Amino acid sequence: MNLSRVLSCLSLLLAAAAAQEPKPCVAPPLMSGGLTVMTADGYIMSAGLISYDAFGQRMRVKTMGLVGNQTIVDQLMLFNQKVYYEIDWRKFSCKKKKLNTDFSPISVPSDANLMGQVFMGSSSSWGMGVMTNTWYGSLPGNGTYTSVFTEIGCIPVAHSTFTPETGWTTVSTYNWVLGNADPMEYFPPFFCSKAKLEETETPDNVFTALRSLAIKTKTEE
Repeated sequence: MNLSRVLSCLSLLLAAAAAQEPKPCVAPPLMSGGLTVMTADGYIMSAGLISYDAFGQRMRVKTMGLVGNQTIVDQLMLFNQKVYYEIDWRKFSCKKKKLNTDFSPISVPSDANLMGQVFMGSSSSWGMGVMTNTWYGSLPGNGTYTSVFTEIGCIPVAHSTFTPETGWTTVSTYNWVLGNADPMEYFPPFFCSKAKLEETETPDNVFTALRSLAIKTKTEE
C-alpha cells in the first residue's frame, strides 16, 4: 500500500471519528417532567415539577412543599421578557424579579466543551442504560457549570453550577414527557398583575432563582 493510499484511509478514519463526536444540541421544544434542587451541603433541597416551552421562551417550576394540598411557592420564568414571577399560593402573593437569560439549562451552549460520554446504567444489553454526554463551561462572575444530556433526543438529565457567592447548586431532572398539558401554565395568576418589578443590582439566573425557591420551600416546612 503506497503512502497516498495510507494517507487517504487515515483521512477517512479521522473524518468518520469527527462525524461521530457529540455536538452541542437543543432539547425538544415542549417538555414536562420532575426535578430536584440541592445545594452543596445538602441542607437545602426541594423536589417539584417543571414545564418548558421553547416556542414562547417560558418555564414553570412548582415545588412539592405542600400545605393544605396547595403548592406553597412556584416560579414562572419568562425568558423573552427577562423577568420571573415568584408565586405564593398560600398567601396569594406574587413577586416580580429580573431574570438573566444568558444561560438556559434546557440546551447545550454552542461554546460548551465536551467532558465525556458515558452510559448511565449498563451497555451490556438493550434497555439497561442510556448514553449521555457531559458538557462544561464558564459562567459570568468566575462561575462554572456542567450539564448532562442524553445522546439521543438531547434530554436534560442534570446540571451543576458553581459561583463564589452561592457555591454549588445541582438540578436533576427526570420523567420527562414531550408536550405541555396546560397552556395556562405560562400565564401569571390574576393576583400577579399588581406586582412591581423589584430593583436589584444583579438579576437572578435560572439556578439562583431555583436555589431561592428551594430555600423558601425549606423555610415553609
